Amino acid sequence: MTTPTINPKIPSTDPIIVAPTNMPFRADESLDLDALGRNIDRFCGTALSGFVVGSYGGEEFHMGEPEKIAAISTVADAHAGRRFVIAGIDALSPTEAVRLANLYAEAGADMVRVRITPAGGKTGTAPIQDYFEQVTAQSPLPVIVIHQPKTAMGVDVTPTELHDITSFDNVFAYIMSLNYRYECRMSQFVADGVKFWTCNGTLLMPGGMIGAVGACLLFGNWGPHIARDIIQACLDGRYAQARELQERINHLDFLGMSWGVGVQKAGLNLLGYEGTVPRMPNLPLSDQRIEEVTDALIEAGILNSDGTPAPQL
Repeated sequence: MTTPTINPKIPSTDPIIVAPTNMPFRADESLDLDALGRNIDRFCGTALSGFVVGSYGGEEFHMGEPEKIAAISTVADAHAGRRFVIAGIDALSPTEAVRLANLYAEAGADMVRVRITPAGGKTGTAPIQDYFEQVTAQSPLPVIVIHQPKTAMGVDVTPTELHDITSFDNVFAYIMSLNYRYECRMSQFVADGVKFWTCNGTLLMPGGMIGAVGACLLFGNWGPHIARDIIQACLDGRYAQARELQERINHLDFLGMSWGVGVQKAGLNLLGYEGTVPRMPNLPLSDQRIEEVTDALIEAGILNSDGTPAPQL
């Protein structure tokens, strides 16, 4: 395989930490692009490497295509070359995935994140390798492959399929699934030159110990510097330090995995961003749950004991 041509905004060194970008909504549930732009400008002062627009944590299934395009354009304009944008694609058809890749490139995306579809290789469908061969060849942007089955312990790709997929030209990274037991074996099948990223705050140290050099995760909205430091500690072999940092954030990440996008927004609100509230049918957190999120942010060292944002170094 050949190394894809990468936009110079994308870091050339690891760790790379990206997060699903929160979509702020007004009281009437319209997308607040002005608030989104202000959030992005502030994020550019943190350790967050880039933004993922159109992902589950960013409420992708609650937005239409025009809103996604507007959000990508807004993020690209707001970061003004200081970061980069990954646009999320979830399409069963490779032709549709390529169409979206071109559309998102025009809107300002620098890479596309494409999900491994669950249909590959099943009776009456082409092999999953055919899907990614078409997408990687025809996408105008480098491709990040994500393994994210609908069930936490599900599997949508075999070792051979993963090696074949990541061996295509124009593949930048592979994001593992929550099935850590399975991904421990899968990491060795990612093609040389393709980055291996973990997917979750609780799996930062475990991912780093099996070779992850970056992460795409909800936790990156609150503590990208901690995510960076855990991965870097693993790269350096400083596992005791990685474990200490990991243990500080597990409570917060557990809440995010348990309570969904409302936790993302509540945490951002507590940190001074315009997280706003989820789009229906999702509901904002109760006061009791916001209090627990506050305690978890303090435990992680992201908020000070008085509830004010702590410095992010």
